[in-house]
Amino acid sequence: MPADFFHRGPTPLTRLAIFGLLSLALLFADTRYRYLENVRQAVAIALYPAARALEMPGLAFAWVADYFGSKRRLADENAALRQELVARAPATMGYARVEEENARLRALLDVRTRDAATAIAVQVLYAGRDPFAQKVFIDKGTSAGVHAGAGVIDESGVVGQVTRVYPYMSEVTLITDRDQAVPVQVERNGARSVLFGNGTGRSPELRFTSPTADLRVGDRLLTSGLDGAYPPGLAVAEIIDVVRDTGQMFARIVCKPLAGIDHSRFLLVLAPSAQLPARPEEPAEPDAAKKPGRAKLRRAP
Repeated sequence: MPADFFHRGPTPLTRLAIFGLLSLALLFADTRYRYLENVRQAVAIALYPAARALEMPGLAFAWVADYFGSKRRLADENAALRQELVARAPATMGYARVEEENARLRALLDVRTRDAATAIAVQVLYAGRDPFAQKVFIDKGTSAGVHAGAGVIDESGVVGQVTRVYPYMSEVTLITDRDQAVPVQVERNGARSVLFGNGTGRSPELRFTSPTADLRVGDRLLTSGLDGAYPPGLAVAEIIDVVRDTGQMFARIVCKPLAGIDHSRFLLVLAPSAQLPARPEEPAEPDAAKKPGRAKLRRAP
């Protein structure tokens, strides 16, 4: 058999010199005359599929790693957002409550500006503890100018009347209490009546009303101003039921208060803007001389 190739021919040093010179010649020819440009492009085109095929495992591994990494990051971000949402939930609910209170305060301020510029703004402290009485206690009393008998309203209508005053707080009896009566008139036709409270769990009514009275479901009742506690024209209630029984002397007119009787926190105590006329003086007694009978009695021993 012939000897191996590497044991025949020039020595390794000779071959290195030959191939080095050949490389330099090719480099010079390519740099100077661009002889190998077409060869380079053909080789690049031929090797491109193989290069892409060799890159695909690496790209696929990177894509899978990025996919699972992104999924993990999203899961962590979602968990953090859920925790933040739970932490902010009380504040969010409080924000809605504050917005509602701000709306009520703006409406109450508008009522004060429009109808009662000298009214006293108060806040409800707590409700009365007697389950059979409809009362609330407010945070201002005689020191702030609150007087017994003053009317109390909110942004929607009449709430009640101050019935007891202390130096720094007052008691307000609501219009739904059994002892409360508010003179009213129907907004639609001006008919006058009196709204009586019915106590806990029952709607107020218009009592002593003729079955033929022109009253309808949906009629709004306003203060008539006849009692002097409330100025005329304040919203009080709305008629929700009218029962006319021919066998009864009076109709049964059930009403719904328009004010926030059981949930308003901020109220206005009205100043005595509407006063009743002064009570007329009692006629002076005639002179004793003009009444001989009484004079005789005085002269009797």
